[in-house]
Amino acid sequence: MTFSLQYLPATAFALFIIFSRIGPLVMMLPGIGEHSVPMRSRLAFALMLTVCLYPIVVGQFPPLPTSLAGLVGISLKEAAIGFAFGGLVKMISAGLQVAGNVISFQSGLSFAQTADPMTGRSDAVFSSFLMMLGTVMILVMDLHHLLIAAMYDSYMLFPPQEGLNIAPFSDAAVMVVASAFKIGIQISTPFIVFGLVFFLGLGILSRLIPQIQVFFIAMPANIYLGVLLFALLLGSMMTWYMNYYEAAISNLLR
Repeated sequence: MTFSLQYLPATAFALFIIFSRIGPLVMMLPGIGEHSVPMRSRLAFALMLTVCLYPIVVGQFPPLPTSLAGLVGISLKEAAIGFAFGGLVKMISAGLQVAGNVISFQSGLSFAQTADPMTGRSDAVFSSFLMMLGTVMILVMDLHHLLIAAMYDSYMLFPPQEGLNIAPFSDAAVMVVASAFKIGIQISTPFIVFGLVFFLGLGILSRLIPQIQVFFIAMPANIYLGVLLFALLLGSMMTWYMNYYEAAISNLLR
């Protein structure tokens, strides 16, 4: 009995090209691709997704290149698509960071920095908390399944045998950045109104009673009222953000 191994180079080529796109995407997914997750775990997850996607996308791949330059060219193109999609997902998640920074500023806690395990750097307290809570809710509400489905849909939008068209990415990037800032400001709008009313009241109080040291009263009152308002509105803010996140990922695929 003889075995033919002629299919092995084509199989290895397809797996390598799939991993070239899926690897950068996994490294930027919320929760799975964060700095707090070990690199080996992210690599193992990317390899597992590569094997799972192979049977359903293998028919879309071009023939095996006959030169090293052709192999490098298609792998770089796939990696660029993966980084572009991952960057768009990261920008969608940035809406909570914008909201957290605005809330921290309006509550008088913008200088209270803490280590953010999501980004690996220091950030405002409210921003770090909202980013971690948003990541947990994405996983709990199974929205990460939508992101995994988007990996497959990316092969429908950008087949490997076609050239790289950056026009859809540029249009999507503008839309996603604008929507991220929009949702961040919308979530933090009650705190912007609170800051305007609070400091307007302090200004009137300082005019009416000049003997009172307004700033000694303002700082603890601002922090206390800001934290109280944050606790009251947290559920509504996260519900609003989850609806935005699901709609943003769906619109990105369309």
